[in-house]
Amino acid sequence: MVHMNAVYTGRLRCTLVHEPSGSKIETDAPKDNMGEGALFSPTDLIGAALSACVLTTMAIVAKRDGVELDGARAEVEKEMTSQPTRRIGALPLRVTLPARIPADYRAKLENAARTCPVHKSLHPDVRTEISFTYSD
Repeated sequence: MVHMNAVYTGRLRCTLVHEPSGSKIETDAPKDNMGEGALFSPTDLIGAALSACVLTTMAIVAKRDGVELDGARAEVEKEMTSQPTRRIGALPLRVTLPARIPADYRAKLENAARTCPVHKSLHPDVRTEISFTYSD
């Protein structure tokens, strides 16, 4: 179990603290919801968490198998919806992996990405298509 704290600091902003490390993240409400949009919004962090989780989960599998993933990238675009209430509607994710990854190993990495804990924790109404490209 990991303990985290959030403190509302005013102006629609919060400071989040990861207790084990002391690292901090600040959030701001998005411009389209009364904020300044100057920092990650709470829903932005979900998209960022999905990106980081996909890359980390693939890297764990690759490390275990002696495959190097340095240079892998993920890009996500958060799409909001207001139906039936304001929420994340989609988090399409584009993953770019080094071309040197052997063709017969790629399916294993792609499966790892689709089974990362953040992806598995999202509500099924949030569309989370993941596409993969292999290039340098």
